[in-house]
Amino acid sequence: MNLYILTQQLSSKKMYRRVRIKFTYKIMNISIKEFFKEQNVKGATVLAIGLVVAAGVGAWTVLKVRSYSNTLSVTGSAKVAVVSDSVKWASTITRTVTEEGLQGGYIVLAKDLQAVQIFLTKSGIAQNEITISPVFSNLNYKQNDSAPREYTLNQTITVDSKDLAKIDQIVKNTQQIVQSGVIFSTNAPEYYYSKLSEQRVALLANAIKDAKARADQLAKTTGKQVGSLQSASSGVVQVLSKNSIDVSDSGQYDTSSIDKDVMITVKATFVVK
Repeated sequence: MNLYILTQQLSSKKMYRRVRIKFTYKIMNISIKEFFKEQNVKGATVLAIGLVVAAGVGAWTVLKVRSYSNTLSVTGSAKVAVVSDSVKWASTITRTVTEEGLQGGYIVLAKDLQAVQIFLTKSGIAQNEITISPVFSNLNYKQNDSAPREYTLNQTITVDSKDLAKIDQIVKNTQQIVQSGVIFSTNAPEYYYSKLSEQRVALLANAIKDAKARADQLAKTTGKQVGSLQSASSGVVQVLSKNSIDVSDSGQYDTSSIDKDVMITVKATFVVK
């Protein structure tokens, strides 16, 4: 095909497209004007509201993204050594009797209880520190159904005291009760600390300080600085034996030792700038 003719054809097509686009624009422009003329202020108001809402959502999204991307979450902990200030000591007296001798068994158990109370009083335990449970009766299972029925009678004596040293000495000398003919068994003393609520307040503050120090160290590696505390949540209080690491998600309370460690953890989120 002749180059001149081809060039003229292309030029004609381009001109046709320009005219078509220009004509379409005019039609659209007239249509839009007519639309707003019919809708009056309503269309303009809806459009304006839409633009404002869109701008607001966009700004909120940017703010939210920036806020979450500029934070650092760390865990801090604090621990303090405490000494137990109360003790609970439980012991049990027991008698096994036949069904026919059940009534006599209660009488014997009452005498055993009296012997234990005399021992405790002589050892310096006040009456208001002693709690006595009811007598519990349990039928003993036997494979031979024709054998006489037997019951075990037991009663628990609990001592609550603030004098830990005294209870420790008494527990070591209970053989005197056994030597008097009483069937006597004892549990290990349980040691408690009564000021956990006060310690918890101080520990929370120290745990947040520890979290802040850890956050500072982490932020330094990226050349940033830690700002204000954004949020914090505390874990459960752990009452542990001295130097123990036996923690639990639901909390731990050691009663076997007099010397304890009280520990708490905090998850803290800081602003990073």
